[in-house]
Amino acid sequence: MKSVLKDALPVQAGSRLQGKVAVVTGIGSGIGRACALLFAAQGASVVGCDIDAKAAGETLEIARAQGLAIDSLHPCDLTQPASARQLVEFARTRHGGFDVLVNAAAFGAFAWLQEMDYETQWRRTLTGELDIVFLLCQAAWPVLIERGGGSVINFASANAAVALEGSPALAHCAGKGGVLAMTRQLAMEGGPHGIRVNSISPALVETSATRAHMRADPAFLERALGKQMIKRVGQPEDIAWCALFLASDEAGWVTASDFPVDGGATAW
Repeated sequence: MKSVLKDALPVQAGSRLQGKVAVVTGIGSGIGRACALLFAAQGASVVGCDIDAKAAGETLEIARAQGLAIDSLHPCDLTQPASARQLVEFARTRHGGFDVLVNAAAFGAFAWLQEMDYETQWRRTLTGELDIVFLLCQAAWPVLIERGGGSVINFASANAAVALEGSPALAHCAGKGGVLAMTRQLAMEGGPHGIRVNSISPALVETSATRAHMRADPAFLERALGKQMIKRVGQPEDIAWCALFLASDEAGWVTASDFPVDGGATAW
């Protein structure tokens, strides 16, 4: 395990998002936490949220220890339309609006087709991976239009392009495939307003959720690494650096694109 879990480029201070306001969901752990910390370190005013109030509070403590300030609305259940609107108003109240939206929050259940429960696994996964993006984009759209544009960053998955043998990821594949398609449509609708919409498709990334699975099933880790050209597990910071580019003015002519940050897993 130790040989394949290596550090990514750590969070570093800079000014690539100076003057921007970024809303980042799911800041309590994983990719959402890494994006929130990196964006704040790179000059953005960050507004975060998480359904897990304790985890969000831990992220705020980490930020303070690093001399960073992050506003957070928690607990916040973004599968509820009213909560999505509340987060948008929270950001508007704090900063007058925002320029960047990072849809990192998600929930997915994993089970084989014949064992999957429709309501608690299939429907809940589609809500937690697809509806959650739709609801916040819909709530945020008027603010981005008022700001004269901005950047929306969604998260699809390598599972939207390839199936990993031994992984019971049917609902997850469907949800992330939907995010991939929805991102292209949103980019078309946002283009006239200066709103750029892109997605990032990670392969296996080490988070609190995946770490337990990798330890419980070493064969799964071996299969995942077997698909990759770079033989290590991704870290949340690997993904955050790509998100930083897409949030910045450096990506001003980039929209409707998907960025596979996957160690080469989907290249063959």
